[in-house]
Amino acid sequence: MISLRYIFFLIQISLISSCSLQFKYREHTNHFEKEIQKLEELKDHLDKEDYFLFMGSSSIRRWDTIEEDMAPYSVIKRGYGGAHYYDLIHFVDRLIEGKNKTSAVFLFVANDITGYSSWDKLHKDLTPNEIKKLFKVITSKIHKKLSPNIPIYVIETTPTPSRWKVWDKITQANDLIKKHTEKKPNLHFISTRKYFINKRGRPEGKYFVSDSLHLSRAGYDLWEKIIKNKLKVKDRK
Repeated sequence: MISLRYIFFLIQISLISSCSLQFKYREHTNHFEKEIQKLEELKDHLDKEDYFLFMGSSSIRRWDTIEEDMAPYSVIKRGYGGAHYYDLIHFVDRLIEGKNKTSAVFLFVANDITGYSSWDKLHKDLTPNEIKKLFKVITSKIHKKLSPNIPIYVIETTPTPSRWKVWDKITQANDLIKKHTEKKPNLHFISTRKYFINKRGRPEGKYFVSDSLHLSRAGYDLWEKIIKNKLKVKDRK
């Protein structure tokens, strides 16, 4: 049996890790503040029960047909363009509503490794291990705000044509996150890479719009199938 002293020790370690990372990335505390305030003003969660909360970057924000696509599940979305794990760590508490209404949380954050951010001193690419550390703290914050029993699904960062040159690093980050989720009963990894990469070993162009980064209608249709299949597999267990 796990002692209360050991549980208290783990909580202390988690709090220390959270505070240290928030301090480390403190320059991002106010970045995206206007976008977060707009999301806080949304009231679409008030008339819903037992809903899925989708949080993350622009692929979540741009998913305009999410309610139709994810039916019969009830959903709300709280995505903002350009989201990174290192700014989400400051905002995640503010994006969560409905402690007794949220039945699951879905995360998709895809901008911490881009391959073209070296010109911007504020937004430098992170290492895969840095991303894993931030992911651990953010998911801990979600469980603390909602419930330790709430399932959290992380959607794997998608292979895209525009960031293909750093796909090896993105893959490392994906793998580290996946490995961590396998150790936690209420963390689940939704793998997408094999569906988005074609027989030539490259990202399939039809799944992206003209910028070769954001999902097309076909891309969202594919996401819908992958996510719903993951939910069905979980329900069968």
